[in-house]
Amino acid sequence: MLIVYRRRPRPQFGIDDKRAIIPTKHAKTGDIEMSFVPFTRRTLLATGGAAIATGTTGLLVPARAQTLAPTPSMRGGSNNYRPGAPIVERIGGGGFWMSGTVRRAGDGAPLEGQRIQIWAHTTEGHERDPQSHGATLTDANGEFRLEMPQIVPAFGQAHGHLAYDDEAFETVFLRPVMSSASDTSLTADFVLQPA
Repeated sequence: MLIVYRRRPRPQFGIDDKRAIIPTKHAKTGDIEMSFVPFTRRTLLATGGAAIATGTTGLLVPARAQTLAPTPSMRGGSNNYRPGAPIVERIGGGGFWMSGTVRRAGDGAPLEGQRIQIWAHTTEGHERDPQSHGATLTDANGEFRLEMPQIVPAFGQAHGHLAYDDEAFETVFLRPVMSSASDTSLTADFVLQPA
């Protein structure tokens, strides 16, 4: 890519010792040309008015992705999975928080009322034990949060297990690893593909 500096003729009137540099892309070559434009009250009003108009239409907000890819299952995510774990307020004595979001593949819309099952090897039991399993539902924003005992390392890593296993969307198993065994929370997000 070539950057070309081009000077526009100086105006015969106004304040011409202050100039703004305006980058423009050449339509055919793709080169970027830098134009020196006089900085006057008129250019200030024009560019300020354009910025205000653009801001009020929401064009300054980044565009959302048109297609959000579904979350793939993680290797080892289904280890010690128990179908039909009950929906609970908390697993065991608590002290550790597992949270995340559930969105629909494609448009990324939050999914309310989705059942997420959670289990882990904790200070109160192994991940294979029934009392180490529980489920929760997502709220109107597609968010879930469930308190459980502190996760401890199993097979060398402190990690949790989460599953979406209802019929409306494809089943997904996650196995996120904690950055430190002393962490008191873990987040995992789902993007679900309709079944």
